[in-house]
Amino acid sequence: MKNNYTGRRNFIKKATALTGAMAGLSFIPAATWATDNYAADSKTGSIPKIIAPPKGPMANDQNIIGPKDGYSAQIGTLVSMMAWLRPQVINSIKSLSVEQLDFLLDDKANTIGALAFHLAATDAFYHEHTFKGIEWGKWDPSVNEKFGAAMELGDEGRKKIKGNNAQFYIDILQQTREHTLAEFKKRDDKWLMTVDEKWYWGPTNNYCKWFHVTEHESHHLGQMNLLKSRLPGAKSTNNG
Repeated sequence: MKNNYTGRRNFIKKATALTGAMAGLSFIPAATWATDNYAADSKTGSIPKIIAPPKGPMANDQNIIGPKDGYSAQIGTLVSMMAWLRPQVINSIKSLSVEQLDFLLDDKANTIGALAFHLAATDAFYHEHTFKGIEWGKWDPSVNEKFGAAMELGDEGRKKIKGNNAQFYIDILQQTREHTLAEFKKRDDKWLMTVDEKWYWGPTNNYCKWFHVTEHESHHLGQMNLLKSRLPGAKSTNNG
């Protein structure tokens, strides 16, 4: 995924502008919630006051993007975006056979199963990097053995990632995401905003790194749906 960092940075720049434009469309009541002792000062980089989490039955509704119970405000908002996207991935693969999960469109393509494993690997490696402070690429051998081929894909992925049923991929996606969410609950917005000055595409905070994990999942979901539409005998649909 390192080879795609320049493209990712361009994507994030465009996504940031779009997100800013869409923010004005919110109809949530403008109550404010202040993170622990932070002033709303963009010049100093401190975290601004934000809209309070909703109360009552809607508080943790999947279609409410925003702060969530059990997390700091900004982390909860990130989690809500991750949670909105993940069921689409699961629904995309849950009914596929092993043969369909292993289908290769051509000798340069990735399989649907490999892409699902890749999403789990992305969670796992960003977990190691952002939660444990491990420099990118200097992984524990046991982690690299389990997730390395899935992270890199290509020839190694085509060779090693096959013969697994849908539940295998759903389980690994769930396990890695549960580990991520458990660590998010231990951290606050100050950690989320912490900037890594040495990151590959330039100074980048933990928020951007995990937002990248989210948009990266959306990117590969599109690929998975395209591959589904090319499966032998696949019927044309309106949404891939």
